[in-house]
Amino acid sequence: MLKNNPFNRLFFKLLLGFWLCSSLIIALVSLLPLLQQNHDRSPLPPSLERMLENVAERIQEQPQLLEGKNLQRLRHNRNKDGGGDRKHNGGPLRLYLTDGEGQVLNSKHVSRGFRRFQLMAEEADQPISHQFRDELIFGPYSFEVNSKPYQLFGRLPDNHPRPWFFFFADNKLLTAGLAILLSGLLCGLLAWYLGKPLRSLKHSANALARGDLSSRVDAATANRRDEMGQLAIAFNGMADAIEAMVNNQQRLMGDISHELRTPLTRLQLSLALARKKGQHSTELDRIEYEAQQQDALIGELLTLSRVTLNVSEKRLTAELTETLSQVLDDAEFEAEQQGKQLHIDIDESIRFNHLPRTLSRAIENLLRNAIRYADQHIYIESQQTKNQVRIVVSDDGPGLPEEELEAIFAPFYRPDSARDRVSGGWGLGLAITQAAVEAHKGRIVAKNQPSHGLIVTIDLPI
Repeated sequence: MLKNNPFNRLFFKLLLGFWLCSSLIIALVSLLPLLQQNHDRSPLPPSLERMLENVAERIQEQPQLLEGKNLQRLRHNRNKDGGGDRKHNGGPLRLYLTDGEGQVLNSKHVSRGFRRFQLMAEEADQPISHQFRDELIFGPYSFEVNSKPYQLFGRLPDNHPRPWFFFFADNKLLTAGLAILLSGLLCGLLAWYLGKPLRSLKHSANALARGDLSSRVDAATANRRDEMGQLAIAFNGMADAIEAMVNNQQRLMGDISHELRTPLTRLQLSLALARKKGQHSTELDRIEYEAQQQDALIGELLTLSRVTLNVSEKRLTAELTETLSQVLDDAEFEAEQQGKQLHIDIDESIRFNHLPRTLSRAIENLLRNAIRYADQHIYIESQQTKNQVRIVVSDDGPGLPEEELEAIFAPFYRPDSARDRVSGGWGLGLAITQAAVEAHKGRIVAKNQPSHGLIVTIDLPI
């Protein structure tokens, strides 16, 4: 558990991740000078040492080479015996002869690289070789002529392979850019590792907010042993509690509505007996009217409860026109009775898995609402894509204020223009429609049309 192992805490993971990332970059960058220094002081290869040794022996055998023009000609190796070593990797050998004080005797113009190599060789205190950008310098080979100390250096220009790390040492801007890129990559991996469970939590929270009470954080996130895992477990526990509470509330509403049917049935039976005995009065007429209204309200509550809990109905794969045939016939008749026209444009090829009775009740409520408020025309259209079925119901009525477009799907909510019971009902029709859409894991949105009228769009996933 997290409390028994503090190193599973997110704090330690963040600390360790960023610390390792920065340490790795610093170590790689700091290692380049060390590698270069080790290469600078690499021992002189035997082949190069033999080249210098052959020249030194020739000078010892012919001391006159240290005088006048002979000394200048000593700049290039022309010894036949050393001819096999005269060229190394395709480049001519150039020699530098220095006295005991380090002064070059056979050349007036000495490159800056050679001066730098002299210092490197002096610090190394042994013969070494070093590959510069465009030349290889090696030495010194120490010898004596007439009891005077001399040192011999060699230089081979161009086309000599260098270790890979010299490329980074010579291109510092590129090295810095690669270090920044590597650091960004490592930090990006760490951010992805930390952001993945957060995205899962966000997705589940949004789904829960949209009404999908079955949404839970995935098991991979819940099984983590840090704070993210505990947060996922707490979220899933909260979602379980919310789902149970909402379902219990819906069952309670359904149970209460069902129980109210019993005394209401007795009341209606008593009214029927009174009518049979010839009892007629304004009060009895009012009681009968209110009883009918109460019975209709209880029926709507029971329907809302059933649709919300998604019980007593199985999904079927059927054509949309088959599911809505009776609803469309009734709506067309109702529109004609009110002098209005219903325009139907539903593709007969649309066929998908759905809850027929629940979906037909949702569309019926939308059509009745559109017919009630339309001026002349009501439209219902549908189209199918690869992933969803879209059903659109629109009218040419007055529309709604923008602030009421989301509230109309709440139970018992009625817009200000529909407060009277005759036109506005109890505010349960659109709540039943939304519950039916959510039972299909779909989405419903109401918008005002640019000119006038309301348009309601239902998207049902396939």
